[in-house]
Amino acid sequence: MIVKYKCYILVCVTWQIAVVSAADHLLEGIYCGKENCYEVLGVTREATKNEIARSYRQLAKRFHPDLHRSPEAKKEAEEKFKEIATAYEILRDEEERSDYDYMLDNPQEYYAHYYRYYRRRMAPKVDVRIVIAVTISIISIIQYYSAWSKYDTAIKYFMTVPKYRNKALELAKAEMKEVQGRSKVKKSKAEQKEEQDRLIRKVIEENMDIKGAYAKPEIVDILWVQLIILPYTIAYYIYWYLRWFWRFTILKQPYGEEEKMYLIRKYMNLGQHQFNAIEEKEKQEFLDEELWIKENFKVWKEIKDEEAKKALAENNKYKQYRRYIKQHGVGRMTFDDS
Repeated sequence: MIVKYKCYILVCVTWQIAVVSAADHLLEGIYCGKENCYEVLGVTREATKNEIARSYRQLAKRFHPDLHRSPEAKKEAEEKFKEIATAYEILRDEEERSDYDYMLDNPQEYYAHYYRYYRRRMAPKVDVRIVIAVTISIISIIQYYSAWSKYDTAIKYFMTVPKYRNKALELAKAEMKEVQGRSKVKKSKAEQKEEQDRLIRKVIEENMDIKGAYAKPEIVDILWVQLIILPYTIAYYIYWYLRWFWRFTILKQPYGEEEKMYLIRKYMNLGQHQFNAIEEKEKQEFLDEELWIKENFKVWKEIKDEEAKKALAENNKYKQYRRYIKQHGVGRMTFDDS
């Protein structure tokens, strides 16, 4: 029993010695391989960046392949020059040097060293700030051109609506006569049509107040500008809130038209662009019905909801849909009609 116990202790001691011995070896394939980077450059671990750079320059000059004539000496110098360059690349970077020092102090963390080494090698070297700036720029460009595309779609739509086209045509007649009078060359019908459409579009753009999501885009609406003026926006909101609280909560002042419209929009859960798209006549009706008072708005909302349900129930297509659902159910497939 005693012999077995002694054997067990001997095996454990041998294993510990093997582990310690293995820990002294450097890892192949990462950093300077089996060579110590500090020893390659002839410096200590306490060496400063200037000392490392100075040692590198001296060794690089000494072992530069171009300074050696014979093929054997040139080949040997190339290998040494690569080792020196690799060691310098590792030790001149503070983060990579820190990882290398950690490996020297903790050689037993075999897989962790490989992970750190290749993670740093594979990680992109681009500054995060540049990535963010480029991303914001791309979003801003897409946002701006998308807004112009929507605006162009709205203008083209209004050009096809007889009501707006005829009105624009009346306004553009004087300019069309002036253009025709200045032109000495007689234009074809296609050219006259093109000129007419151009003038109609111009009149619509100048006179049509398109609001909502299809409004004419402004540079201030893009993401870059919004981020730049964000501090001003936050400061203005704080000022606006404190002013509102002081005037209408503390002093109990009556609401002006602007404040009434704000409360109505808030109760309707509409954005500024959506609310702006509502006709002025309809907005005036909101004011006449005093919808800025929450109780009045609730009553008005219930009436509108009932009217919408009634209109939907009287809609023939909706009646057909309800009849189909009642007979066939939701999600059922039948072949009775085939």
